[in-house]
Amino acid sequence: MSKIAILSDTHGYIDDAMIHHLQDVDEIWHAGDFGSEELSDRLAALAPLRGVYGNIDGHKLRLIHPEIQVFQIDRIKVLMIHIGGYPPRYSPRVSALLDKDMPDLYICGHSHIVRVMRDTQRGLLHINPGAAGKAGFHKVRTMMTLEINKGKMENLNLIELGKRGAL
Repeated sequence: MSKIAILSDTHGYIDDAMIHHLQDVDEIWHAGDFGSEELSDRLAALAPLRGVYGNIDGHKLRLIHPEIQVFQIDRIKVLMIHIGGYPPRYSPRVSALLDKDMPDLYICGHSHIVRVMRDTQRGLLHINPGAAGKAGFHKVRTMMTLEINKGKMENLNLIELGKRGAL
């Protein structure tokens, strides 16, 4: 079994609440807008990190993290990209990628809106973990954890990290 932390849109912000929830995970998946190389390095020091760059990430982060990740973990095929839409409103490019790669799990960020949806046409689960950072319009900072066990996705949890800031 693997316990995965899924986060996005940190925009360079990390705090003790986030670190607390990253202590016992086997991997961290970041769906873009890291915001700084230092944040990427801090996450990678906590657990193996898989990430994609987002629209605010500069040249150095784009050398570290690709635009798209397609990988397999315990028979679950994952496609991760920062901007891509959600079922059934994918961008044309992401729709083509989903048809080509046929993942079981599609993860994106960018919107700062938590979404978990089944795409019954493509037979996949879509996850947007919301935004873990303080920049943006969201009111509550969020991330998720997911367990992958013998080819099954289990125990998906939404974690509220606190208010974005003085609202």
